Amino acid sequence: MSNSLQQSYNNHANQRDQSEIEPWKVQERDQFLNWLRAEDCLSLLEIGSGPGKDSLFFHQNGLKVTTVDFSEEMVRLCKEKGLPDVHCMDFRHLDFPDNRFDAVYALNCLLHIPRAEIDDVLVEIRRVLKPNGLFFYGVYGGQNSEGIWEDDTYEPKRFFSFYEDEAIKQLVRKYFILEDFHTINMGEGMPHFQSMTLRKPND
Repeated sequence: MSNSLQQSYNNHANQRDQSEIEPWKVQERDQFLNWLRAEDCLSLLEIGSGPGKDSLFFHQNGLKVTTVDFSEEMVRLCKEKGLPDVHCMDFRHLDFPDNRFDAVYALNCLLHIPRAEIDDVLVEIRRVLKPNGLFFYGVYGGQNSEGIWEDDTYEPKRFFSFYEDEAIKQLVRKYFILEDFHTINMGEGMPHFQSMTLRKPND
C-alpha cells in the first residue's frame, strides 16, 4: 500500500475510532455473522480493520478473530480494545499459512487497490481461506473510475478504484463463487455500496 494512504489513515485513526457506525453497516455485519453461524465458522480474518470495531464485534460473538491493518495507529487502537491477534500487515502479502481461516471480512478496504493489483490480492485472500470458506467483500462502486479522490477530506488524499456492478461480479467470479450480491444506495450522485458474500470453491 502507498505510504501516503498509510499516512492518511494514521492521521485520521482517532477520528474513525470515535465516529458512530452507520446503521446500514451494522446490518451488513449482522447478516454476515448469520452466514458464519449457519455454517459453524470459527476463525475469521479481518483485513483493513481500521480501529477494530468490527473485529471486536465478531470477537464478542465467539469467533476466533485475526485482525490486520497496515496503519500503525489503527493497529494501536485495535490492541487497546483487547483484540487478541492483531497484525500490522499489508494485505497484499498475508503472512499466514494456506487454508488458515474459515472466513475473511473486508469492508471498504479493497477499493484502495489499483486494478493492476486486485487480482493478486484476491488470489492471496483465496489462498488463506479454507476450501468452502466465506468471504465478505464490501466496497463502494457502481461507476467506473480510478485515481486520487480530489474532494477527499482526508490528507493526504486517498486513492480509490471503483467498479461497475457487472465488472466487479465478473472480477470476483474468477476466484470465488458469488453467493450474494446486493447494493445499497448512498444518495444521489454518490457511488453505491456493493455487498458481496463469496465462497472459496471446494476443489
